[in-house]
Amino acid sequence: MNKKEYRDKVIIRRRMIIIFSFLFTTFLLLFSRLMYVMAYESSKLKALAIDQWTSEVKIDAKRGRILDRSGHELAVSANVYRIDLDMNTLRDTMKEKNLSKDDVADKLASALTIDKSEVSKILNKTLPGGLPLGSATLKRRVEKAEADNVRSLNLRGVLVSADTKRYYPNNNFLAHVMGHTNSDGTGLTGVELYYNKELSGTPGMRIAETDKKSKQFTNTISEYTKPIDGEDVVLTIDETIQHFCEKAADQALNDNKAKAVTVIVMNPKNGEILAMVNKPDYNPNEPWIKDKSYDELQKLWRNRAVSDAFEPGSIFKVITATAALEENAVKESDKFSCSGSITIGKKVIHCWKTSGHGEQAFVDILKNSCNVGFAQLGKMIGKENLNKYIQKFGFGQKTGIDLPGEAKGIVKKTSAISDIDLATISFGQANTASPIQYLTAFNAVANGGTLITPHVMKEISHYDNNASSEVTDKKFDISGANSKKIVDSNKVAQLRGYLEKVVAEGGGKKAFIDGYHIAGKTGTAQKAGVGGYQQGKYIASFAGMAPASDPKITVFVSIDEPDPSNYYAGQISAPAAKQVFNDIFNYLDIKSDASSEDVKKSMLKDVIVPDVRGMKKSDAEKVLKEHNLTDELDSNGDYIVDMNPKPGYTVKEGTKIVLYTGNTANYNKVVAVPDVEGLSQEKAEAVFNSLGLKAEFEGEGVVSDQSVKPGDEVQKGTVVKLDTDILGD
Repeated sequence: MNKKEYRDKVIIRRRMIIIFSFLFTTFLLLFSRLMYVMAYESSKLKALAIDQWTSEVKIDAKRGRILDRSGHELAVSANVYRIDLDMNTLRDTMKEKNLSKDDVADKLASALTIDKSEVSKILNKTLPGGLPLGSATLKRRVEKAEADNVRSLNLRGVLVSADTKRYYPNNNFLAHVMGHTNSDGTGLTGVELYYNKELSGTPGMRIAETDKKSKQFTNTISEYTKPIDGEDVVLTIDETIQHFCEKAADQALNDNKAKAVTVIVMNPKNGEILAMVNKPDYNPNEPWIKDKSYDELQKLWRNRAVSDAFEPGSIFKVITATAALEENAVKESDKFSCSGSITIGKKVIHCWKTSGHGEQAFVDILKNSCNVGFAQLGKMIGKENLNKYIQKFGFGQKTGIDLPGEAKGIVKKTSAISDIDLATISFGQANTASPIQYLTAFNAVANGGTLITPHVMKEISHYDNNASSEVTDKKFDISGANSKKIVDSNKVAQLRGYLEKVVAEGGGKKAFIDGYHIAGKTGTAQKAGVGGYQQGKYIASFAGMAPASDPKITVFVSIDEPDPSNYYAGQISAPAAKQVFNDIFNYLDIKSDASSEDVKKSMLKDVIVPDVRGMKKSDAEKVLKEHNLTDELDSNGDYIVDMNPKPGYTVKEGTKIVLYTGNTANYNKVVAVPDVEGLSQEKAEAVFNSLGLKAEFEGEGVVSDQSVKPGDEVQKGTVVKLDTDILGD
């Protein structure tokens, strides 16, 4: 081989190696790309392919019902329809029928009575990459008439399927407990949110295969998954008791010109909430009020009984008294001296009765709601022991109630409690609690010393088509962590006896019903704000239980920012609770140990007898009628010259007033001094003026004492000294 031939062979070999290397590299790159596409992008491409040859529509499950404890429907899902668009099929239909998007938008807008621009916006919508949509939802919760209009258009690709609409038959009734859903049927607040998973069920799916022209193969469904309906949530709420509380709350809100009212009724033995009312409320059928901002709506939707914490005031004395009994820090024979105030360090604490209560036994400081006495009691207990029971009763912690947005409240750490803090905490200031938190603690006193988790869910169930009956899936379990013994049964039984005296003889006497043994406590707390306590803003509360010896129900009433002219809980919250108790006693057929006439009489309102002497008979009868009083007249003349009872006496509505007549307007100037304790200066003065008496006030606020006893007869023009105070009971 010569040199030239050898060189040619080397060149050919190199060229072959270069070509082979190039082909190998190309093959390697193609193989790598193929592996990448087949392995790494497989799921993505498969999804795109399936989306290309299938039409998929999600079918929502029917949302479960919300029922009261007797099975009455409180929230239901009505059968309506939804309109979805299979865009691939619809585009093909438009080509077949020579229709433009504008034509389709016009037809659908007319059938559904919606704005044409809304339909056009959906028809022209594209994916983020610019590709056309495969499917879209046009309108949810369509009534049958509109659904039939859409069907009559006979447009392939416009799908009409079953849908549900959440409906609350009783409108505002139990609004804050039930809550409401959003446009997709998902719970936003209340039970709807807390039990959303159980109520929602499992959605189904409709998948149809299409050809390259987006036509379904002989209109058959290749895959259909039936939705599983949501479960029913049965509440502990008693619809009838809830009605009683709604009525009482509305009346308390209007009568007291209050900012808000909360009423709760519970079974203390098992933690069941029988009623929970907040006023003002809203209609869950129409929760989105146009004129209100989102923040305003949130405040309107908020369940204040669960989410708002406040300084409880004197109702907290029940907890302090329990701690004292449990720690054997006090005996029945112990005496507490109240001169109207007590000095602790450099701070002076006033009792609501500025003249003082004098020397009192333990039961009396509770009955009289004496702040000075409880400041002394707090010192006897000690801050470590008092805080121990505050924590035992669950304050500063969530109760675990099955409703969203629960507030924990604020409890001062033991190390941060000063002597003055110890005193104020003892009678209900400094710490805060929510209404449900307080009533849960109060229930432990009612049921013999067991702290039980409050709850609104009684059970969760579903309808079994095979068995044609309702099947219970879950019940609320009050054992284990939901129930804990915290105090001695005998001690709280002793305390219930004291609390019965509060209602029979003390600050809660306006909740007293003759023949029934109600135990309870009132509390009037000035509201704290920026810069300290707010002038003229109070929360008046009452917590009660009945029957006192073995309570079957507990009632809590809170009135937020009542008219500052009359804000004492004993004057406004106790009467509201009395109304609730009476309705429940009749409903549950709880028997009294008094005659029916006595019970009826005790339910009548107190009325101060007006002075009608000197008036003509017709005018006098008119005035008495306005005060819901009846009369008995003699026939000696045309003018009223005397009457019995005398003006100023406090009597019940419907009482008969005997009127004596004569021929002149002259009459005896004797009147009875009225009971104005608990009234504002303005109202007390108005009552005195109507009777011809003069009031001389000492202090500011509401009347806490009067120099002449109610019922004493005096001459018109007599000056009566009235002590007033700005602190609540």
